[in-house]
Amino acid sequence: MSLHDEAVLVLKEYEGQEELRQAYLDHLAAHPDGVWKACTAGHVTASALVIDPERGRVLLTLHRKLRMWLQMGGHCEPQDASLAAAALREATEESGIAGLSLLPGGPVRLDRHPIPPPCHCHYDVQYAVLAPQDARHEVSDESLDVRWFAYDEVADVADASVVRLLDATRARLGV
Repeated sequence: MSLHDEAVLVLKEYEGQEELRQAYLDHLAAHPDGVWKACTAGHVTASALVIDPERGRVLLTLHRKLRMWLQMGGHCEPQDASLAAAALREATEESGIAGLSLLPGGPVRLDRHPIPPPCHCHYDVQYAVLAPQDARHEVSDESLDVRWFAYDEVADVADASVVRLLDATRARLGV
């Protein structure tokens, strides 16, 4: 199955955010290359919030280009078998943490946001990943910094989309 077809399947099964979910499906129907960075009409990205529920904290990256605290994430690559695999790969690469595991239940949220040209839009499929006990992080080339934040600190450093992702992740975890 192609990554495009897998993305369509994931989005058809995703429950919630119906209007936005339909916009993602419409985009993929109109753009067979809609999961790849080369699609300048917009493309699907995959991200993951790294969470340590036992310590009540999340790991955010200070994005080098955007200079914002964000969850880990980025573009799909040809070797990615699924959006979940892309999100897990990105989280591992950007955090430096080995042994991350996807939170069960598929995507946690969707978030569409404009980006600078030549592309116009990211259709971000957002997952959450659980950090192993005593996880050690590293700063990647894509980041200026990587840091743990307590749940109640996130709204002070990150934008509303990250806060919504954290809230949805905590709701799924029941914390």
